[in-house]
Amino acid sequence: MAGLVPAVHVLPCCQKEDVDARHNGPVLGPAKPNPSAGHDGSTWMTASFQIRPYRPSDEDAAITLWQETWQQAYPAIDFAARVPWWRERWRNELAPNAAIVVAEQSGELVGFVTIDREGYLDQLVVDPAHWGGDIANALMDEAKRRSPAGITLLVNADNTRAIRFYARNGFAHAGDDVNPTSGRPVKKMEWKA
Repeated sequence: MAGLVPAVHVLPCCQKEDVDARHNGPVLGPAKPNPSAGHDGSTWMTASFQIRPYRPSDEDAAITLWQETWQQAYPAIDFAARVPWWRERWRNELAPNAAIVVAEQSGELVGFVTIDREGYLDQLVVDPAHWGGDIANALMDEAKRRSPAGITLLVNADNTRAIRFYARNGFAHAGDDVNPTSGRPVKKMEWKA
């Protein structure tokens, strides 16, 4: 297997409750594990980052990454003001009910994905410094591994890069909706194995 192949910029999906709070930073095309690193079913490494399960000690870094990433993606929205809401949601909804997988590089958290038991992908967040790299696809591959029957997500309807990213990763448009909290239009997308 040769090296990892970067792809174009895309924007990830939107969460069920608050579409404005979704990551919309660029990510890349298919990622493959470095053949010299191997894959043990829960952690694998490439030449530049490691994918591993979330630990409670990752909470502050994950929340900071969420805020900084979304702030860069949507500069007109004050995500610093949303951090208390997000921390509560993280602790009470996501951490206890979803598999959370993180990407780490040189000891720093650089991305994460959340996928619940029903296959709903709520968050795919990648540090803006790594947009256009392999981290997003590696996290998506891990979400698919953890939810092999299928994945659903919501994405901002105006988030064309995310829609293209998900399409390249095998997701199909499954309907249109409106976020009941923000009133913004969203697209439902599904991946089936």
